Amino acid sequence: MPAPKKLTPMMKQYFEVKRALPKGAILLFRLGDFYEIFYEDAEIASRVCGITLTKRQDYPMAGVPHHAIENYVPKLLAAGHKVAICDQAEAAVPGKLVKRALTRILSPGTTLAANQLDESRNHYLCALHRDKKGLHAAWLDLSTGEFQLATDARADNLLPVLTALEPAELLLIEGDAATWREAPHDDVDAHALRDFCADRLVTELPGYHFEIAEGARTVLDALGVLNLEGFGLDEKHPGLGPAGALVHYATENLCAKPENLRALQEYRSARTLLIDPATLRNLEIFQSSRGSRAGSLLTAINRTSTAAGARLLERWLSAPELDLTEIRRRSATVGELLGEPMLLGELRETLAHIRDIPRILGRLQNRLRNPRELGGVRDTLGQVPDIHRLLSDFGQTLATDYPARIAELPELRDLLQRALSDEMPTDIAEGGAIRSGFDPELDRIRNLTRDNKTWLSELESAEQARTGIKSLKVKYTGNFGYYIDVTKSNLHLVPDNYIRRQTTVNSERFVTDELKQKEKEILHAEDNALARERELFATLIERILDESITLSHSAAALAELDVLAGWAVLAREWDYHQPELDESDVLEITEGRHPVVEQMLKAPDTAIIRGNQSFVPNDSLLSSSGEQLALITGPNMAGKSTYIRQVALIALLAEIGCWVPAAKCRIGLVDRIFSRVGASDDLARGNSTFMVEMNETANILNNATDRSLIILDEIGRGTSTYDGLSIAWAVVEHLHGSSEQGPRTLFATHYQELTQLDKHLPRLRNYSVAVKEWNDDIIFVHRIQSGAADRSYGIQVARLAGLPPSVIDRAKSILGKLESDDTSVELSAPQAKPKKKISVKPADDSQLSLL
Repeated sequence: MPAPKKLTPMMKQYFEVKRALPKGAILLFRLGDFYEIFYEDAEIASRVCGITLTKRQDYPMAGVPHHAIENYVPKLLAAGHKVAICDQAEAAVPGKLVKRALTRILSPGTTLAANQLDESRNHYLCALHRDKKGLHAAWLDLSTGEFQLATDARADNLLPVLTALEPAELLLIEGDAATWREAPHDDVDAHALRDFCADRLVTELPGYHFEIAEGARTVLDALGVLNLEGFGLDEKHPGLGPAGALVHYATENLCAKPENLRALQEYRSARTLLIDPATLRNLEIFQSSRGSRAGSLLTAINRTSTAAGARLLERWLSAPELDLTEIRRRSATVGELLGEPMLLGELRETLAHIRDIPRILGRLQNRLRNPRELGGVRDTLGQVPDIHRLLSDFGQTLATDYPARIAELPELRDLLQRALSDEMPTDIAEGGAIRSGFDPELDRIRNLTRDNKTWLSELESAEQARTGIKSLKVKYTGNFGYYIDVTKSNLHLVPDNYIRRQTTVNSERFVTDELKQKEKEILHAEDNALARERELFATLIERILDESITLSHSAAALAELDVLAGWAVLAREWDYHQPELDESDVLEITEGRHPVVEQMLKAPDTAIIRGNQSFVPNDSLLSSSGEQLALITGPNMAGKSTYIRQVALIALLAEIGCWVPAAKCRIGLVDRIFSRVGASDDLARGNSTFMVEMNETANILNNATDRSLIILDEIGRGTSTYDGLSIAWAVVEHLHGSSEQGPRTLFATHYQELTQLDKHLPRLRNYSVAVKEWNDDIIFVHRIQSGAADRSYGIQVARLAGLPPSVIDRAKSILGKLESDDTSVELSAPQAKPKKKISVKPADDSQLSLL
């Protein structure tokens, strides 16, 4: 915004700060007890936050009390704005311009305050760069210090994990987003990146921030190391460019170097089960089709008691392990926990008192410090001895591994318990954070304050007796100090030594020489007490930060224990069983159930509608070299889609180490899960339902391996019957291939013609969903059985949906004609004749040819 020609010194100061900010940042400028907002910023803040817009001279302004800023900043961030905080850097002195300084820039990807974050979700800032060598990425959760980078020649190997992370903000090189939008149609990676960036907050930076050499220097400085060998990284790693851009951006926004970065990890797609963005959506892993967490797989399996545990569960689902040893360790630990239900209950009660140590440390290290954060560390350390005691009564892994990883830190725990008050204030300026009896000097100063306030109470009683004014009060205000308040009806009783200071509507305010002297002593003592508390508070913070690495490792182990304990509860609640994982190509499930649908059938809000049904379990058998491709036919609403989804979800649960909703389960490791289900369009990008379907199918056919798991539902339904059947047929043949093995595939379809392929494709098996017929109605039994369905029962399903009887009867008539190979059908009612004559007239205009 252009600055007016004539400015006050304060407004000159404002514009100096404003000019240094990133474009679009809303500046909150501290003036006394308020943060003031001016010009266009004020108009935006007024609209977003619902605060009053006023005018100062000829420009708009708005303001919020400094103590209420946390109520307004989250609203601005949620609306996609950046917020700059400019604070007073010195105490106000009458007649002198107060120094002010920019203390923090808040953006959706760099915010740290507890009320600006969802405690159960990670909060990532992500940087991307694409060149001829591939896609290079880095992501950082500034609130916890988690920092990773990655590079891959193919974008579709990285986009699955990046999509699952759901970054709050993206950093790109200036112009990259436009380049991806305008890329030619055959540039698949560019279009995938365009889709990934759509609807996300994107911040563009100059390209030099993404240079590898510059990034390496920036990262080394942030981590405080001489080289990256200790992290297994080469200093020419292409991901260091985006990693350096993240650190640079975080440093700018914090107005200081981030102090909670301790390690940099490399993500490699080959080490994790990949789930592409379409499959994440189709399987409703992180959110349901309605766009909420309710109804998702994550919600169905989340029984965590801590915020850090909930975030860890989300990370495990984002990048499932392919390390059999780690998967088996998690699964075995769930078994140990499940075997001791009484101890498990006690352990979970104790874990519920664990505070969010990773984010507490992140805020303390980055200068967001309030007494309650220290109380969180104290409370957590206070639970550790009980956790050790409980773990010692479990099996081998729990009794030895976790106690070694969860440090007790008895000296720090004792210090915090002795030093901190039971009830902690939100701001150290309120006083009272330090417990009485901890510091003799603080106690001495506090006693002076208490003694002085006792003297004030005694003064009030003495003056009431001396003057005879029973309503006389000794009061205090921040602006006026201590004074004697006398109502106007008693002014004739005021003694000569009272000095009048102020007149109000109902009373007069007086002071005495003695009261003025005592006021100086009281205020001086209060200032000294607060100053001493600040000193002690800073010392306690330094003691905590000295143990930050140990605390971080302990917090990681506690979060892991929380997830696994939650899974043990889940297994007991829903009768989950331990899966067997190996390197085979087999996927065998006995009495498998859909983990989300099963719970929804029993949920209070759906049980009434659905009659409190029980989920019908089904078996599954696939093998890359044996029964590779299961072709499933049957009517709509019979459960085909639920069945194929449940197989994919059970495989996913097994590979993160969770027990599964099945009586028995054996799974050879899956490297990727693909799905093509449902119907949706993408009109904003010019893609019809059928185009979306073909894009997703192409992705599967181009990227699946023999170790992949594929579920396909109704391929080819978005176009004409012959086109669709031809495409579906060709897809089945491609997936089967001519080699000895292929990806394990579940293919649900209404094209009955495909069922004859079992005669030509040796690894294809026909299955169908069983139904019962009764008086031309059908009853769904939700059972998968061997063999193809004899028909689709579409008309019966249409009747169940409520189509008018006349439509149902007419459909039966047409179906009968088609099944008898009669391609002409009489019109059901006379048709309106055209007004204009036509030159060619059919021989019988009461019939239409269907083919």
